[in-house]
Amino acid sequence: MYFKQFLHDDTGCASYFVASRQSREAAVVDPQRRIQPYLDLAEEREYRIVEVIDTHLHADHISGNRALAAATGARLSLHEGAEVLFAFNPVADGDEIRLGQIIIQVIHTPGHRPESISLLLTNPLRSPEPSMLLSGDTLFVGDVGRPDFGGAEGALLQYASVQKLLSLPDYVEVFPAHFEGSCGKGMCGRPSTTVGFERRFNPVLQLSREDFLRSTGEVPARPLNMTAILATNQGQADYAWLAGLSAHAGDVPCVQPEVAPAWLAEHDALVVDVREPSEYAEGHIPAAVSVPQAELALHLGEIPKQRDVLVACRSGGRSLASARFLKALGYDRVANLEGGTMRWIEVGNPVDR
Repeated sequence: MYFKQFLHDDTGCASYFVASRQSREAAVVDPQRRIQPYLDLAEEREYRIVEVIDTHLHADHISGNRALAAATGARLSLHEGAEVLFAFNPVADGDEIRLGQIIIQVIHTPGHRPESISLLLTNPLRSPEPSMLLSGDTLFVGDVGRPDFGGAEGALLQYASVQKLLSLPDYVEVFPAHFEGSCGKGMCGRPSTTVGFERRFNPVLQLSREDFLRSTGEVPARPLNMTAILATNQGQADYAWLAGLSAHAGDVPCVQPEVAPAWLAEHDALVVDVREPSEYAEGHIPAAVSVPQAELALHLGEIPKQRDVLVACRSGGRSLASARFLKALGYDRVANLEGGTMRWIEVGNPVDR
């Protein structure tokens, strides 16, 4: 078996190239939108990409599944419950995908997304038992995937899915679809682990069932441009131009809350609050407009390029990423509120509710 992990630092994601040295057949799992590295590897190693598999519908980056399948003639597989507007090969729990002698077993692991799957790899030439697990966004290194805004129901499904994966032998190596980013709260940053190590040392897995459900059931802020990205990956829209934009972002100036009111008045700036609507309602900068970061790409027409823009969030992280996104799109007069709305309130600035 040939196996290669691709680490994508700009998205915090990982994709995988699995191939049979005997049949020269290969599969690419969770491909990114830039597909050339997979094509180059296949040509260099003389493999044929015959399978393209996504472990779930991604909401934080544009998938390269359809582009790679079109470029290679490969079969595109998703869980049978995936809600998309394009043709695909539906797979279900227990199904097997073969690459020569290699067996890829599908494990349905809903929770992060209803259609989430994990892939268990067995190479019979080495062992009759499985040796590797591509865990998608279900089990991470030091964390678990958060339910994708499924709340309590999603947390229940996630708990059951994680327990299913923990029933595998300790020695099974685990390769997640994320090593950092918004899909987990406390990922270690290492790109791989084992079932046994996570069972013993993953802090989330040490929680009681009730605490696990309480922790993972908390609805987090949606990722930057989630709405446009998910719509694209479902085939409902085409925002493929979002892929790789962060690499072109320049430095964004920061405005300190202590001087922000004077700065806003001097520049006649528009304040864009990228928090969730519920956060905005609890208290926001006067005259700030609410554009949640998840929907930013859909509302670019409402944000003028010819005017100074100050982006704000709770503590400054989401707003900085949003400001960099705007900067990459040519918003040269964009700035970030250092410390966010929390700091704005702490220094005594006025708040509207």
